[in-house]
Amino acid sequence: MDNLAQVLKESWTLVEEDRDKIAGHFYARLFLSNPQLRQLFPVQMTGQRDRLLEAVISAMQTFDDPERFDEFLRGLGRDHRKYHVSPDHYAMVGEALLAALRTAGGDQWSIEYDQAWQDAYAAISEKMIAGAADDPNPPFWHAEVLTHERRGRDVAVFTCRPLQYPLPYRAGQYVSIEVPRYQPRLWRTYSIANAPTEENVLEFHVRAVGAGWVSSSLVRKIKPGDLLRLAAPMGSMTLDRKSNRDILCVAGGVGLAPIKALVEELTLYNRTRWVHVFFGGHSQDELYGLTELYQLAAEHPWLSVLPSCSVDDEFTGERGDLAEVLARYGPWTAHDCFVSGSAPMVRSILRTLAQHEVPPANIRYDTFGDL
Repeated sequence: MDNLAQVLKESWTLVEEDRDKIAGHFYARLFLSNPQLRQLFPVQMTGQRDRLLEAVISAMQTFDDPERFDEFLRGLGRDHRKYHVSPDHYAMVGEALLAALRTAGGDQWSIEYDQAWQDAYAAISEKMIAGAADDPNPPFWHAEVLTHERRGRDVAVFTCRPLQYPLPYRAGQYVSIEVPRYQPRLWRTYSIANAPTEENVLEFHVRAVGAGWVSSSLVRKIKPGDLLRLAAPMGSMTLDRKSNRDILCVAGGVGLAPIKALVEELTLYNRTRWVHVFFGGHSQDELYGLTELYQLAAEHPWLSVLPSCSVDDEFTGERGDLAEVLARYGPWTAHDCFVSGSAPMVRSILRTLAQHEVPPANIRYDTFGDL
């Protein structure tokens, strides 16, 4: 397994800079050889191309960690049921993927590389198929939008309630969302911003960035009464109730969503663990959830909240990059650490925690984009 993982990483460095070429060749080969599969994908493929590579890279990076590899791929298999994927589709996808990698690698793509990817894909597909088969839940839930509130120009906070069946999840997890009315067959992942409730209501924080089709629809178009589709919950950024370590939470922008959910879960049972929440943004407008955090802190003495801004001269609190602010405090070596935000922000926080010698096993993170 270790040697296979090393060969996979070595071969990936050979083609990594040709991601667009790989994605383009993959979909062209897939649809040309299997035209019936085209209907499973959105009409607008912008963004969809990246989803394939994100999944491939994530699987490859966990290959040398059997437990994480198994958990990630079984979850991915459960999640892919929303696309109406069946077991026989995996062989078609594997053939197209290998053909794309061979094309990108050219003369440098060796027989050893090819065999490694065949073996890896066989293991990946086996675990994804098993994960899908073992899930008793529906492929997705229909959910009705209950409330929708704009928090600034590009951010919205909305709630919805799954219909027909409760949606079981843990605080800190995320789900894929489809907006059938505006963007059919386009799915994007969003963290759930509240701990599970008896009312089966889910809260989401969404920022519309650039040409994000689903995010723009969730921020600017949906309204109470609209129907969404939610896929099975995923993610392991969850609390370990057996741990007695204090907790550090670091959130940037709408990365506040899973952090808020974790804090809400802690309010149900925590009495002994100190919890420190660092919440940062470029300006005060990005600190849209401070009121709720301060209210939670006022009700629970074990919770402290420290906001910061990096470029807002009028902000009277902590100033500077979130990683710089975090470095002024601590030490964090004896804490369970949770980090959520954009990829650059998460990278900088992980570097800071590493410099503070926080054990990697004590760190869990959720990122919007590739690390």
